[in-house]
Amino acid sequence: MDKQITLYAAKICPYTQRVEIALSEARAEYTRFEIDLQNKPAWFQPQVNPESKVPTIAYGGPPVPPSQPSPESVKITESLVLLEFVADLFPQSRILSSDPVERAKTRFFIDFFSTRVAPPHVAALLRGESFEPLIRGLLGFQELLSKEGMYAMGDQFSIADIAVAPFILRLETAVTNELGVYEPGGMLRL
Repeated sequence: MDKQITLYAAKICPYTQRVEIALSEARAEYTRFEIDLQNKPAWFQPQVNPESKVPTIAYGGPPVPPSQPSPESVKITESLVLLEFVADLFPQSRILSSDPVERAKTRFFIDFFSTRVAPPHVAALLRGESFEPLIRGLLGFQELLSKEGMYAMGDQFSIADIAVAPFILRLETAVTNELGVYEPGGMLRL
């Protein structure tokens, strides 16, 4: 791996945490640059990410300080895209199977979580909406977990685990401590 990787990140961001876990599992050498989400540097949006979001990876280009990103580097964003990018850069990490069927199953697992668990999680905990969609999503999610092995897809830790971990940990913390906006006692149903 000879091309430089700069990760523009925010430590409180679960999407950033996904990418940091993947980079760690891949044993990638990279530079991390913290972005203050409340006070983003003026250069970040025009030079790194037009949508002004983290995480973003600047890949390649000449060696430069992270605060002076090279126009020659490729800027890649969106955490799920970045998970697959890291898996492709570091296939020896085995965080994404080389088997097309297993890859498809992994993508389906992540898509299910992203569409059927994450949105009702936000709706219930942050907006005080019904817990029923979240409960249904979690029940379906549990059915997708591998019956063999200790990881989401079986015996190998993968981007499936990485994609859901920051959110499951937040959900567990919220449920355990009854954090969020909802009817009193609403957490008991989870």
